[in-house]
Amino acid sequence: MVETEDGRDARLDRAFAALADPVRRAIVARLSRGPATVNELAEPFAITVQAVSKHIRVLEGAGLVSRTRDAQRRPVHLVPDRLEELTAWIDRYRLVHEQQFRRLDALLASTTTEENAP
Repeated sequence: MVETEDGRDARLDRAFAALADPVRRAIVARLSRGPATVNELAEPFAITVQAVSKHIRVLEGAGLVSRTRDAQRRPVHLVPDRLEELTAWIDRYRLVHEQQFRRLDALLASTTTEENAP
């Protein structure tokens, strides 16, 4: 299935909106070290387990995390492909700006060289 630009934009919007919250960013950072249960994810925060569950649902809706069942445990996992998609989007624009800065540096260097010429 081919993803339309609008569909891709909507996924990016959901992911960036989910990551706008510091608690959700901390959860993603923790999950980068490996899966964890909701209780484990809630430990460092001064909020309820229910509040952490809501944050996880937002991250799930954005496709950034998933849950599996392991007997009685329901560990939460990071979805690295979604983070890679975000990184690729950011890198595309970073590279464009780096190219513009290189051209500006070259222009400034040639201007400086011309001014210093005898």
